[in-house]
Amino acid sequence: MRILFIADPLEHFKIYKDTTFAMMEEAHRRGHAISFAEAHQLSVEGGRLQVDACDLAVTDERPDWYKLGPKLRQPLTAFSAVVMRKDPPFDMEYLYASQLFTLAEAQGVKVFTSGQALRDFNEKLAILHFPELISPTLISGEAHRLRAFVNQHQDVILKPLDSMGGDSIFRVKPDDPNLSVIIETITWRGKRTVMAQRYIPEIRDGDKRILVIDGVPVDHCLARIPAAGRRAAIWRPAAAARPGP
Repeated sequence: MRILFIADPLEHFKIYKDTTFAMMEEAHRRGHAISFAEAHQLSVEGGRLQVDACDLAVTDERPDWYKLGPKLRQPLTAFSAVVMRKDPPFDMEYLYASQLFTLAEAQGVKVFTSGQALRDFNEKLAILHFPELISPTLISGEAHRLRAFVNQHQDVILKPLDSMGGDSIFRVKPDDPNLSVIIETITWRGKRTVMAQRYIPEIRDGDKRILVIDGVPVDHCLARIPAAGRRAAIWRPAAAARPGP
């Protein structure tokens, strides 16, 4: 197979924990041909999707774990699969890429994850499908609603919907002297919708990421432990991780 990975710059990969690297390494081990491009290297000409991509070889050397061939323009239909692995933020460029992937799928390209799924299944809003399993949650950009939620639940996490890795996450309480300015900042003075959730103290013991393969949960999970002084068990800034049942 020829597999094209759309991802962030390779020099920014932290291969000790990067899932995209693990996928590339395994594809290489299985003998598949790998290519790499960034999302901005997608283009459309004459109605056909094209990409400026480089062949990629995964090596055993560290830190120089990859070698790139020359950049070549080629149709997306030349690849057996296109794997979208670019990290958020889900900005307009991310949206445009998802729309191009939808066009590519209509032309017979196998895209993982599909453009429609990227648009419809926001990684923050997806939890709203399971209200019985989540902490009390408010989605709003209105300061008075967010402030009322903080007053009701006393200890609250505020976070944007379009980011990742702990960016712009705030833990607030009603008596926080900076509560108003935090709400103004994170909502862009009411122009951006955000998520508020009641803080769960048990996060100190880590959150558990359950892996599902072909609809079957793996019998072990990955527990991510917040770094000292951090409020969330995220990879950036660094957090510890351990497997568990």
